[in-house]
Amino acid sequence: MAAEGAADPTEPAIIAKGPFAGWTTWSNGADPYESLIGPFCFRQEGDRARCGFQPRPHHLNGGATIHGGVLMSFADFALFAIAHDALRGEKAVTVTCNSEFISAGNLDGIVEAGGEVLRATKSLVFVRGLVTQGDRTLLAFSRTLKKIAPLLRV
Repeated sequence: MAAEGAADPTEPAIIAKGPFAGWTTWSNGADPYESLIGPFCFRQEGDRARCGFQPRPHHLNGGATIHGGVLMSFADFALFAIAHDALRGEKAVTVTCNSEFISAGNLDGIVEAGGEVLRATKSLVFVRGLVTQGDRTLLAFSRTLKKIAPLLRV
């Protein structure tokens, strides 16, 4: 999966080739953890974000299913895409993280996530969503974001 259009690694990049061509990713170094375990990507479809990744062997656990930590990390990635408009450019951190594992995922297809903002206040954004693979729900999640002031680097 090749990304282009982001000379600055802190900015998102557009994926140029493959099943996610035209989608956006931060797996170009902007988020080192997501770059390591991803690549994760997203695109806007109207007022909703759709997120996805192609599971690979390194995403599997010892039982040959997608590792729960990968699904939770992907849900956290999706959280920020879903809450993008509610954040209005402000930085945020995850302060609550609830996940329910519904079914096991495998290497047989793209994993997707979507959801909705339940409420946005001056300082908090409440989100819920689902991680799916084909017609199976793998994970249900609800999370809360806390908006934060930009950090000053000295």
